[in-house]
Amino acid sequence: MTTVNNPKSNHQVAGLFTLIRNKDTKREDFIFYSDRLIRLLIEEGLNCLPFSETTVTTPTGCEYNGVQFASKICGVSIVRAGESMEAGLRAVCKQIKIGKILIQRDEQTALPKLLYSKLPADIANRHVLLLDPMLATGGTVAQAVEVLIERGVKEENIIFINLIAAPEGIQFFTSKYPKVTIVTGEIDEKLNEKKYIVPGIGDFGDRYFGTEH
Repeated sequence: MTTVNNPKSNHQVAGLFTLIRNKDTKREDFIFYSDRLIRLLIEEGLNCLPFSETTVTTPTGCEYNGVQFASKICGVSIVRAGESMEAGLRAVCKQIKIGKILIQRDEQTALPKLLYSKLPADIANRHVLLLDPMLATGGTVAQAVEVLIERGVKEENIIFINLIAAPEGIQFFTSKYPKVTIVTGEIDEKLNEKKYIVPGIGDFGDRYFGTEH
């Protein structure tokens, strides 16, 4: 069964989402506040990883019973919008390996098509933090997970981190990959007739990278 982690909202998180959803927010502010949210979500994603107990000695000579990651990890961003989340991952995970997957929707069939992937050679032995800000229909991330599984990654070792999700996308994706953990910031109302998330945020990649029309 899929675990969907939707961290409890507070005034800080709600305020950040209010800023990045506002169509009048300047690009530099959109980037700054999106980065803050991404960092919070990545921290939540790290909480989903397996830990093992360990004991260390403190400078006072005392023993401290703590925990450490029980598995190697890596990040994989879905190009292009997912690349906006890489800096936040690097900020909390020192020297982490990050792969990339490029998927484009076929204009004739409307189905996602894999164009490019570059992944760590030992990815099958790692837990994967899959990065993409938006979960709309779920087709793109489902294709990305298929690529990871083909490379030997266990479905239950994938944690998909995104900012905003549509209920339709969650339902579709979890029906295909029930063992993947989803960490999302907010679950929106629905998809409209054009398959855009509403109330949504617009095209995240265009707003973040400054390529909006």
